[in-house]
Amino acid sequence: MSSSPLIAVDIGNSATKLALFSRASSGLPAPDWVRLLEPTETFASDLVSLLPAAATWTVASVQRDSEQRLAKWVSEHRPHDRYRQLSYRDFALPVRVDQPGRVGIDRLAAATAANVLRDPGRPAVVVCAGSAVTINLIAEDGGFEGGAIFPGFRMGARALASADLLPDVLFQSPSKPPPVLGKNTEAAIRSGLFWGAVGAVREILERYGEEHRRLQVFVTGGDLERLAPLVSAEAQFVPNLVLVGIAVASANARV
Repeated sequence: MSSSPLIAVDIGNSATKLALFSRASSGLPAPDWVRLLEPTETFASDLVSLLPAAATWTVASVQRDSEQRLAKWVSEHRPHDRYRQLSYRDFALPVRVDQPGRVGIDRLAAATAANVLRDPGRPAVVVCAGSAVTINLIAEDGGFEGGAIFPGFRMGARALASADLLPDVLFQSPSKPPPVLGKNTEAAIRSGLFWGAVGAVREILERYGEEHRRLQVFVTGGDLERLAPLVSAEAQFVPNLVLVGIAVASANARV
């Protein structure tokens, strides 16, 4: 990591996450704080007050308009800060897919963090929840092998709401798994979204395991915290894995 504090930014389609990393670490770095910005939010005074006097901004983005707005804000309000948008070449892992440049940067960042966490020589799977749920395989040598993607809870709820007579269900991360048997339409939708995700992740993990033994499973994303123990007895929930992976990539690249 550079000598100045790092502001890691994960720009997704539904929100932007920022984290401050001020301390170097020999293992997995831990953020001082993490903030979530909705797409319409700007840098409010309380967030600006948390920023250090000088910093390096390292950004992983899958949303070009939001990234351009952030770059403009940093340029106008913090002209002495360093700013860098990551590409797949900035991650120290082989990317074994058809078009490496089109892989979601958030997926590569999470895989980079998981490479620090996993046992040497053991393959791993990283399950991330955002607008979409991604289930990515890391080979024994640390290479990113690709994965599976399906709609996240909120995206699925919006898709169902586009049908006539189905309600628009506000899906929030449940404090406990919803009942499988929904007694009304909203409850049935929540059940289908949650338990459908559990079943999908279980099936994909089982199929990955047919070719890759002794899989370690890392789960990240607020919507999946309650799902982790249901998909695998050995699944480990790790918050902010994407942001941590950005910090690891920044340290490796000496941004």
